[in-house]
Amino acid sequence: MPASTYNLFDEPWIPVRWTPAAPLPRPERVGLQDLLLRSGDIAALAIADPPAHSALLRILYALTARVTGLDEWGPGDWGERRLDILDTGQLPPEGITGYVDRYRHRFFLYDGDGGRPWLQDARLAGQCDAGNTAGVNKLIVTRPAGNAHAWFRHGSDARPDLPSAAEAVLSLLVWHYYGPSGRCSAREVNGVKTASATAGPLRTALSYHPEGDTLFETLLAGLVPPEVTVRRSADLCPWEREALPDPDAAPPLPSGPCSRLTACSQHALLLVPDENSPGLVRDAYITWAYRAGRIPRDDNYLIWQISQQGNRYPRPADSRRALWRDLDALLLSEPPGTAQPQRPKVFDYASEVSEDLRVRALGFEQEGQAKDTQFVDAGTPPVMGFTEQKAPATAPAVGRMRQLGEMYGRRLDRAVKRAWAQYTNDPKANGDTWAAEAAARYWPDAEAEFWDRFRQLDRTGHTPGAGFDPAAARTAFLRLATDAYDTVTASVTRTQRGAKAVAQARIDLYGGVRKKTASTPTV
Repeated sequence: MPASTYNLFDEPWIPVRWTPAAPLPRPERVGLQDLLLRSGDIAALAIADPPAHSALLRILYALTARVTGLDEWGPGDWGERRLDILDTGQLPPEGITGYVDRYRHRFFLYDGDGGRPWLQDARLAGQCDAGNTAGVNKLIVTRPAGNAHAWFRHGSDARPDLPSAAEAVLSLLVWHYYGPSGRCSAREVNGVKTASATAGPLRTALSYHPEGDTLFETLLAGLVPPEVTVRRSADLCPWEREALPDPDAAPPLPSGPCSRLTACSQHALLLVPDENSPGLVRDAYITWAYRAGRIPRDDNYLIWQISQQGNRYPRPADSRRALWRDLDALLLSEPPGTAQPQRPKVFDYASEVSEDLRVRALGFEQEGQAKDTQFVDAGTPPVMGFTEQKAPATAPAVGRMRQLGEMYGRRLDRAVKRAWAQYTNDPKANGDTWAAEAAARYWPDAEAEFWDRFRQLDRTGHTPGAGFDPAAARTAFLRLATDAYDTVTASVTRTQRGAKAVAQARIDLYGGVRKKTASTPTV
């Protein structure tokens, strides 16, 4: 197969999971056109790497908006138009066919004529020094490259295993959305050579997506109404632009949902196919996309918070933090918390598609520059029926349960560290070992307790707090914290000093010793 014929609308590169009722054939991978046409038969994407899953969802949201006409506010009511499409059970075939026919030439993965390979910049072959490529081990984020430690597998830059085109495309997306800041391959533009990149728009962040029983439901639920001023002729995806952007100029600002979803990358890439097997990628250029300025960071699928300095930032991905601890920030319009969290905008509208939608959290725990720690992928049972709009009387109970679970988790951490410090008779002693063991025991049980009580909530009740007993929830989380505390500290209670330290620190589970307040002297 010639390299120039690999078209992402046609080639099977997206792994999917089919619904039980889906008609045959059910291939393990599909191209973009089949995915859109058969989204009602597909249960979900089956992408193993969460950042690639998150990135591809954003591409699919933009394509869904285009083929349905939901990329503009009108004509008519946007929400009603979406529900009309939902009733048909499929994305409009004529819309899909029309879009594919119009932009098929922009979805070739390679283009040997110096054209427009999809989400790539063919100019890099001339603007980067000869031989100054990144290599496929750098392209595939799960591989060790250079002097980096092995993560999932060992590898050699001198003799790398060449990735398939399907694997390379998903990694291309990860770089566009989660690429690091800092030094990269040098790129010379207009006689000036630089080698510094800005971090991708989703780097370090955790994104939250409504998830239905089919990919069709998931894609419709993931759309956010555009502003009334948005015009599709200006709100362009990168492959819809007539020309590549000027890397020496300020980056073009997103003007609507489609450009915000797909055109915020700070990196430029170019894949190099293997001459002997176009189904494999031999090399890759990876460098900066814009030298002047950066694209403002905004996204409808992130929880935004306010730092102590007053700066807005997305809640970071944390592989140690279970998804239930974020649930109130997804269901409540004004979640509690000193960081003033704002729920992802998509959840203002997702429940209109279905009250049985779940939430999928996808992200990459990483630092702003090169360090990557762990993928994050978590899901919930159906929760959209408990949004504040749908269940105003009972939704606050979700926030209260989360607060109780968090509170006793913090108290447990403080108690075991204090017990260790008193046992070792060293106020500066590091009790992290005990704290880590206590957390490993408490948080999984607290998660199970949360979901058990969540399932008992009555979202149709008219009594505030129906199905929720705050006192019982408080007792349950306290019991879990106490059990973890007793287990972790049991090894030192055989000595008098250890037993005394454990007994004295136990009070922290109940809030600690209250500070005395100055009283007004009596006359």
